[in-house]
Amino acid sequence: MPHSFGVRARTRHMFRRKFRTHGPVNLSQYLMPLKVGDYVDIFANSSIHKGMPHKHYHGRTGVVFNVTKSAIGVRVNKPVNGRILEKRIHVRVEHVRKSKCQQEIIRRKQENEAAKAKARETGVKVSLKRTPILPKGAYYLPKAGEDGVVTTIQPLPFSDLV
Repeated sequence: MPHSFGVRARTRHMFRRKFRTHGPVNLSQYLMPLKVGDYVDIFANSSIHKGMPHKHYHGRTGVVFNVTKSAIGVRVNKPVNGRILEKRIHVRVEHVRKSKCQQEIIRRKQENEAAKAKARETGVKVSLKRTPILPKGAYYLPKAGEDGVVTTIQPLPFSDLV
């Protein structure tokens, strides 16, 4: 067969719907509040052909720069020949999800602000930096056995039973 270079070439698994999510788009997808500056993930919904993004943008995260009645303008970074270009594409609402990429940052900001406010009240210096999981502290094992005597186990000497 001849090699094809169509717009949807090699998207057999990329554009398939997940198990038990076939059928019409939920109303909540259309009523999703989006505003300029929001982070969104582009996921093409293959049941809606209108306003579908190119396969390259499927799974990419971008920032909303424009909102119209049925579509969202998204700024997406695209690597081209070793450099990164900022592409501006318009995608219909059905092909967009709110991104969760900022949730961790927003949660940490709120925790840090609360910790700073508490530190101002108490006068105690607090570190707001993230720290890796440290190793467990040292501890002593309790005494071995009921009588506290350590039992040493030795291997039995080899004996040929022949």
